[in-house]
Amino acid sequence: MDKKWRIGAVSYLNTRPLLLGMEQSPFLDSIHLVKSYPAQIAQDLLDDTIDIGLIPVAIMPLLSNPQIVSKYVIGTEGEVASVALFSQVPIDQIEKVYLDYQSRTSVQLAKLLLAQYWNKEVEFLIATEGYINEISGTTAGVIIGDRALTSLNRFEHIYDLGLAWKAYAGLPFVFAAWVANKPIPAEFMEAFDAANGYGLSNLEQVIALIPAAEQVYDLQKYYTENISYELTPEKRKGLELFLELIKNK
Repeated sequence: MDKKWRIGAVSYLNTRPLLLGMEQSPFLDSIHLVKSYPAQIAQDLLDDTIDIGLIPVAIMPLLSNPQIVSKYVIGTEGEVASVALFSQVPIDQIEKVYLDYQSRTSVQLAKLLLAQYWNKEVEFLIATEGYINEISGTTAGVIIGDRALTSLNRFEHIYDLGLAWKAYAGLPFVFAAWVANKPIPAEFMEAFDAANGYGLSNLEQVIALIPAAEQVYDLQKYYTENISYELTPEKRKGLELFLELIKNK
């Protein structure tokens, strides 16, 4: 483990349990850790500026040799809370939808569900910084991550994409996974998974380190009921189905 592997992680509340063991242990000395939003981490992996990235799974088909290298993911068994379609009107009245620029998976999932689950045709709008303030009337928006959690009390109608996928497909969903663009030594991955797992076994410590101003949601519930971190066989089935459904989209 002499090489310093380049690791790209997402800087959202849902990754704090995975990152605690990296940032609070000697393991940090063996990596170069960069943090950004999901779509940027995906681009970094595509550009080969990182070796492993916690990337939106929708980007995997664009990689020449994508390999899920960890047993930990950002997934959900149902209600995820931090990925949703937000609107001031019921879904049958929505005419336009802003697509969050921070994640490709959530955008693809929203498009899929609107077409095949809600049977709804809408005009999609490219979102830029500040687009959440433009969500009004018959214009809705997909919001992900911490900004979604802060928006839960702001909009009249919230359509949780984790719940909608479960109702549509009958399977859990994987939003992001640790993916490599090259072979990674087993010794390193064993240490990497141990670092990921540390925070999940010490959630009280994770939550205690998060400033009160950032705790806009019940984090104990978020980490134990909304986000599901283990890559189970059922999650793999959900992931494979999702990638098949969005193929060539």
